[in-house]
Amino acid sequence: MSAGADAAVLRVSEIFHSLQGESSRVGLPTVFVRLTGCPLRCIWCDTAYAFAGGEAMPLATVMARVAAFDCATVCVTGGEPLAQKACLPLLAALCDAGYSVSLETSGALDIGDVDARVARIVDLKAPDSGEAEKNRWENLDLLTAHDELKLVLASAADYAWAKDVLHERRLDTRCGVLLSPVQGRLDPAQLAAWILRDRLPVRFQLQLHKVLWGNERAR
Repeated sequence: MSAGADAAVLRVSEIFHSLQGESSRVGLPTVFVRLTGCPLRCIWCDTAYAFAGGEAMPLATVMARVAAFDCATVCVTGGEPLAQKACLPLLAALCDAGYSVSLETSGALDIGDVDARVARIVDLKAPDSGEAEKNRWENLDLLTAHDELKLVLASAADYAWAKDVLHERRLDTRCGVLLSPVQGRLDPAQLAAWILRDRLPVRFQLQLHKVLWGNERAR
């Protein structure tokens, strides 16, 4: 790590080892680094405990805690991790250390400076989230086949919106596209039926950690 990166301090809600519950990496043993803070307030958010608090932690300490789990795959998540400037040197340091790194981001902030070795899992907020106006559409032009788009849907109206955006912006030509139902708001079987009916070029996903452990934090 450079001297500047080594001096970086992050506010961390938790670092833990579990199975990846989402994205094409689903099921992989993963170390999660959950950074504190988020400028969005999606109505179905399940990590509101990460909005505030956390522990101030030097980057070197974060790296040591990650290394202690002896796991090759790391996910930096939140909150909204990119709300912290020190997230960028953290991502670079993890890549430099040889980890396979993914970033879960809301899509409301610029992803352009994220290390190219990182798989960027970018949300597009559907209308029922209450935060669709925060979507940073310029991020779409930065995506590569290494990245993924995630759309979490709570209703038939959300699905119709997602289908229109998928076609109008040709999302599937940019990277993999994931559609997920909000637990308790949209029947997963109904979403699956719509995807099959409309022959959408997407991946259906459930949150594996909730299938396994319910609403308990995956640890």
